[in-house]
Amino acid sequence: MFRQDGFTFDAGPTIVTAPFLFEELWSLAGRRMRDDIDLRPISPFYDVCFADGEMFRVSADEAAMRAEVARFSPRDVAGFDAFLKRSEEIYRVGFEGLGDAPFNTLMDMARVAPDLVRLGGHRSVHSVVAKHLKDERLRTVFSFHPLLIGGNPFRASAIYCLIPFLEKRFGVHYAMGGMGALVRGLVDLIESQGGEVRCGSEVNEILVQDGAAAGVRLASGETIDACIVVSNADSAWTYRKLVPSSARRRWTDRRIDGARYSMGVFIWYFGVDRRYEAVAHHTILLGPRYRELLRDIFDRKILADDFSLYLHRPTATDPSVAPEGCDAFYALSPVPNLLGGQDWVKEAEPYRRRLERTLEATVLPDLPSAIVTSRIATPLDFQNRLNSYCGAGFALEPVLTQSAWFRPHNKCKDVRNLFLVGAGTHPGAGLPGVLSSARVLDRVAPDASVFV
Repeated sequence: MFRQDGFTFDAGPTIVTAPFLFEELWSLAGRRMRDDIDLRPISPFYDVCFADGEMFRVSADEAAMRAEVARFSPRDVAGFDAFLKRSEEIYRVGFEGLGDAPFNTLMDMARVAPDLVRLGGHRSVHSVVAKHLKDERLRTVFSFHPLLIGGNPFRASAIYCLIPFLEKRFGVHYAMGGMGALVRGLVDLIESQGGEVRCGSEVNEILVQDGAAAGVRLASGETIDACIVVSNADSAWTYRKLVPSSARRRWTDRRIDGARYSMGVFIWYFGVDRRYEAVAHHTILLGPRYRELLRDIFDRKILADDFSLYLHRPTATDPSVAPEGCDAFYALSPVPNLLGGQDWVKEAEPYRRRLERTLEATVLPDLPSAIVTSRIATPLDFQNRLNSYCGAGFALEPVLTQSAWFRPHNKCKDVRNLFLVGAGTHPGAGLPGVLSSARVLDRVAPDASVFV
């Protein structure tokens, strides 16, 4: 989160979909989250707007959802019901059963393989959706979710079909005051338990002695001794930049360089001097292409002329994050990661102007004259400021061959007493995934003494 010219912007995640995971943290500290955090349910969840002007409104109301499906394609209502049932089945196994299960050995993977095959984990999200729904627009509405965690719907494992049911069951929420309020609450929890949070203290190296983590060395030169180190950094960055190559046998430089990484993201934060009341809290603005655009981003790694956008308008729910009578926005466009070779120093402003023109033509009339503050982030920022390997927005791409046991393990196999949490380890990106990685850690590690 950052503040600029009286506006408050969420710099990263904007959606809470499994609030019980946060409530559990507060409970473990002997407190109640609701005493510290004002978490509000959002309804509808989001509007999906197509390039031809059609809009599909996503909510938890099954009757309203059936009516929306029928409005697009009456013959797909039964398929929608079947898909939602399938989504629940996958959720029961993929989230409740496996989300916080350790995958430290090949036997762990072998035990769940039958369930993964039965649920179609070897298939893509889009292929499972397409099996139930025939209308191409509906296929897009119910398959785009992997993009929220850095995946291509046409090859992300069908396990991620659990997301629609997860949203339906627990809702989509927003922390009043912005996600920074949630971060401040977590910091207070840590400090109330005797922990210390040090910001602006970049780690340059994880110290390894006799095959075990022994602490960290900071960029300042200071060393902090520890018997346990937990890294929440990008897993590829952790291994490539922080763990000495001499201590790594599995995640070697060659393996890291040869892995597949999520797309990058271009984010434009801007504030305006008026209110756009017709715009929902969350809006998905789809471009004219779907499959081909994703191929450009993930495979060809080219910056296409067209794009799709996620538009966040927190002031629809929380006017306090902008001056009175104003709106705050965050427009995110999936783009190639830095392996595409784009020069974002030159490309950033022209690309921002393209987003501005599209937003003005679709949902924000007279936008250029309304802007009073602006800021951008590109894959270059993710690499240089956030230490994200090749500027990927969501660490490793969530495909089956980079999931569960195939993903960097929560318990490092090469360095004793080194543990990984966050988007780059099991189960993956997104707030529920990141929090679940900490639940995995609770099963495989003693109390942590240093958190990177």
